Amino acid sequence: MTWVKVCGLREPDDVEVAARAGADAIGLVLAESSPRRVSLDRAARLTEVAAGRLATYLVMVEASPEEAMEAAGRSGVTGVQPHGSTSAAVAAAARAAGLSVLRPVAVAGPVDLGEIPLDQVPLLDTHDPHRHGGTGARWDPSFLGSVDRPWVLAGGLDPDNVREAVGECHPWGVDASSGLESAPGVKDPERIRRFVEEARTA
Repeated sequence: MTWVKVCGLREPDDVEVAARAGADAIGLVLAESSPRRVSLDRAARLTEVAAGRLATYLVMVEASPEEAMEAAGRSGVTGVQPHGSTSAAVAAAARAAGLSVLRPVAVAGPVDLGEIPLDQVPLLDTHDPHRHGGTGARWDPSFLGSVDRPWVLAGGLDPDNVREAVGECHPWGVDASSGLESAPGVKDPERIRRFVEEARTA
């Protein structure tokens, strides 16, 4: 059964929708440039709502390991999703602290996961030179090649294409954000429910 993460949640009601739909995890975005950004206090509140039902990942860009671990501790999340040049260092610190890691990989050509430790789950998303994730764009499945470890598919997924994408790429998990919205940063409950259902039955 496909693992499902719903990213970029901002409202407690959306966390409830994701949990009741059967999602496995949610993502809480701290990146200031994102329309899905939440404050650290808000992230802590959403983590409380999710507690015991959903894994919670803090999505950060160019955070130092110290900043990331402080933010993770204050928000109470179960994992991190670190983007940018500090990704490797943050991921190592998170694993040392007992947190789960979704390790972003920006796909612009043939996929090589050789430098990502096996205790971190690669999250393959569409490369965009101007932003980290949330592009709403798919990447070419021919870039995948043969991957013999758990990994998460992201980039342009929505309720209408996730079943086909899972069948084509055979990921361990899927992650969506902009494809589940009625407007930038505004999640659509029905799209969340449909996405989880379609991913689960793929």
